[in-house]
Amino acid sequence: MTLNTEIQKHRSEIFSEGYSMSIGELISLYENEEIDIHPEFQRFFRWNHTQKSRLVESLLLGIPIPSIFVSQRADGVWDVIDGLQRLSTVFELVGLLKNDKGKALTPLVMTKTKYLPSLEGKTWDDSNGKGIGRENQLLIKRSKIDVKIILRESSEASKYELFQRLNTGGSQLSDQELRNVIMIMVDPAFYRWTARLAQDEHFQSCIALSDKALAEQYDLELVMRFLALRNLERDELRRIGELGDFLTDQAVSFAEDKRYNKKREEAVFKKTFRFLAEQLNDNTFHKFDHSKDRYSGGFLISAFEVFAIGFSMYIQDPRVTSVGINLNEMAQALWKDSRFTNSTGSGIRASTRIPNVIPYAREFFEAWLSEPKKN
Repeated sequence: MTLNTEIQKHRSEIFSEGYSMSIGELISLYENEEIDIHPEFQRFFRWNHTQKSRLVESLLLGIPIPSIFVSQRADGVWDVIDGLQRLSTVFELVGLLKNDKGKALTPLVMTKTKYLPSLEGKTWDDSNGKGIGRENQLLIKRSKIDVKIILRESSEASKYELFQRLNTGGSQLSDQELRNVIMIMVDPAFYRWTARLAQDEHFQSCIALSDKALAEQYDLELVMRFLALRNLERDELRRIGELGDFLTDQAVSFAEDKRYNKKREEAVFKKTFRFLAEQLNDNTFHKFDHSKDRYSGGFLISAFEVFAIGFSMYIQDPRVTSVGINLNEMAQALWKDSRFTNSTGSGIRASTRIPNVIPYAREFFEAWLSEPKKN
């Protein structure tokens, strides 16, 4: 396929238009439920009071606001792809913003800004004697924002791709937080299911992540790695390319697939981590240091790929319980095996490591289950 052919193919997947809208018009759309900012997103986007007040300052001073991107659904409602913080701030300012349970949030109380220090303590209305005044209300409501609309004729994939590109780089979200938002856009129920898996007590006790990693939703990324990688054959593993993009594509695919067997995958997930927790608990994904005869260091993704993803393929195998498998002995043997350790050193990319480690893990468990006493 030539460059021009590729360009034409993908340009034909996206239909868009754009025009300026007043803040007042956008407020009316929100009141009439004709624009969906997905209140579930509020847990991922974290503008503070200073950032919100700066937006109000820009509106009052006539400073241009970046475009908002929306996607038109089949029912005509606009899904916000980029601009959630800006719109949420406006709706919070006027006292309309609702949380994911439909409850109205407390209206915004502003802080002082660089050019408008008198905004300190100001609110939209004057019920507390600190309102910004009708003149300034009208100034904000008449302010214009460019709205870029991805029409419903566009492919669904283009919407998620656009969201990811617009929110990567400048955003403070982690890769998994962006992925979570995309899952919510596709199917909120699927996102909630993965979030419940991440809260499984045995899973949490095994991964033993730092507070920072948990705050960045790394536990949900591990759930997605487990779901996305465990059923792939060697050739498929070699074709994953950039892991982050692959996981996002898989998340969208699973969420869109009405036949995706969540019940089966959940049973395997829970049984795998219950078994791991009973034998290794918070040592599960740590290195065994033979020189010190103990587990040491922090969480290792390569150990997760062996003992979670690799082992999950055998968790339903009756041999797991019949032969009295000892995961502590297996972990010690694993960290002596040069085939494993040479594939997991620092500087090895995930796209290089995964096609080697996961097939190795399957062979490793098969050998132990077939001849458990030889080690």
